[in-house]
Amino acid sequence: MNSLIPTNIITGFLGVGKTTAITHLLKHKPQDEVWSVLVNEFGEIGIDGAMLKTVNANVREVPGGCICCVAGLPMKIALNMMIATTKPDRIIIEPTGLGHPEEIINTLLGEYYDTVLNLRATITLIDPRKLSDSRYTENANFQDQIAVADVLVANKTDVCGEPEKQAFDALLASFNPPKQGAFWVEQGALDASWLDLPRAAHEVTHPQHHKQNRLSPQRELYNAAVRLPENETYTRRENAANGFYSCGWLFQPSIQFNFNALFGWLSGADFLRAKAVMHTNEGVYMFNAENGVLSVNQIPIQSTDEILDSRIEVIDDKKIAADEIEQALLAALVHPFV
Repeated sequence: MNSLIPTNIITGFLGVGKTTAITHLLKHKPQDEVWSVLVNEFGEIGIDGAMLKTVNANVREVPGGCICCVAGLPMKIALNMMIATTKPDRIIIEPTGLGHPEEIINTLLGEYYDTVLNLRATITLIDPRKLSDSRYTENANFQDQIAVADVLVANKTDVCGEPEKQAFDALLASFNPPKQGAFWVEQGALDASWLDLPRAAHEVTHPQHHKQNRLSPQRELYNAAVRLPENETYTRRENAANGFYSCGWLFQPSIQFNFNALFGWLSGADFLRAKAVMHTNEGVYMFNAENGVLSVNQIPIQSTDEILDSRIEVIDDKKIAADEIEQALLAALVHPFV
């Protein structure tokens, strides 16, 4: 009988740096092991899979909601296909930052998967600066993401000070029994050994919240291996649930954007969250914006075929002016459409 596949959930609220943390883990994994990642995003246009593609990850995406909703079927289909095709030595599951990990845990511990997977520590990332913001501390999903954590990791600590450190320490002291592990890191620098810390049972504060506020997946629209139809220059997809809104665009790989125009527009944007992987006149770049703070990283690629398209996703807690954003994107094209 084959041994069970070690499996971890890495969760955390919007913009906490989950994809950066998983990228770090993949870069430092044992060379002889195959690690596969199941990525779930609230938006309909998957961005994280395109980002993880830069480290040659085996990625399966479920955009458009929460993978544990609709009786767990989207997650089961994606997970089963990933196991069959990649035969991984380890699986990492990244739920949407607006999702609730409890039902994912229940699915992975349920019938069938209990003979396939070895569910180990759930790692929850938090931005310590949010511990003084009631928009986060009073959010049921934020609270329960912390509650289910076996390992609690303070990320983005390079922009934190002593008050944030004290708030994180106070949060840790409030748990009885204590967490299996707690760490203070920068740039998502998780240690792979934390993945093998034991999993424990946890009680969540809002057990009914998720069932009453489902983020239902529409379909697996686009993953890193799918191109737009040749007769479509670009497409737009929108989603809304539980007081949050998303709007995403997918552009043909032949379309090129002006880097300075994109940078300037995203630098001035005040969305709760914006992510993009874009072909520009200066190369392929990843853009990450959270509450007006923008970070940009170039993707080193050998050919444009490695990134199949340009894609951008905007998430906010108010209705998104999609037409206005679309005009800003089209205005940033190197060669405007005729």
